[in-house]
Amino acid sequence: MSDLFIKICGLRTERDLDTAVEAGADAVGFVFAESPRRLDADTARRLAARVPAEVLTVGVFRGQSVAEVRALTEDSGIRAVQLHGDEAPAEFAALRAPGRTLVRAVAVGAPELRCGEFGEDLLLVDAPDPGSGKPWNWASGEFPRPEGRWLLAGGLSPDNVAEAVRTVGPWGVDVSSGVESSRGVKDPELIRRFLTAARAPR
Repeated sequence: MSDLFIKICGLRTERDLDTAVEAGADAVGFVFAESPRRLDADTARRLAARVPAEVLTVGVFRGQSVAEVRALTEDSGIRAVQLHGDEAPAEFAALRAPGRTLVRAVAVGAPELRCGEFGEDLLLVDAPDPGSGKPWNWASGEFPRPEGRWLLAGGLSPDNVAEAVRTVGPWGVDVSSGVESSRGVKDPELIRRFLTAARAPR
């Protein structure tokens, strides 16, 4: 089996969460930023309580203050913070806490494509239009493969993730819209297919 790290993001129901965990996801994401997948701290806490310790629970934020991020993180009991935006290294430092994983999400083409540049533990490289689910040309020879622990995201699906992993060789992958039957609605079968395809022998 591949040692690829796989995150299933934008989960909102017990059914979808349980499917992702049982199918072998390494991380599950809950969206607190403005999105059709957004949920509140109470719902996130209820879902996160179902997740075994070996699976990382991640809160996704965009353009929110350190105070809001910290409050939502603590209220929901999630163990990782993913920041999509223009946060500075000082904001990552302010959110550092024992046992908390920090994820910096950037659009492809960002100048700081090295994990740890802002003090983060993981780097997520997304499409030029993050969160859109639109594929981008990760196969291009112009794509600079980041250094360190980084996740490929943006337009991945059960149909293209194996090729993406073979082509780019990321440390991990992240998917949200690629395992949905309609915007914001996850499809358990697509979740299972994605995890199987991503971990296919290469």
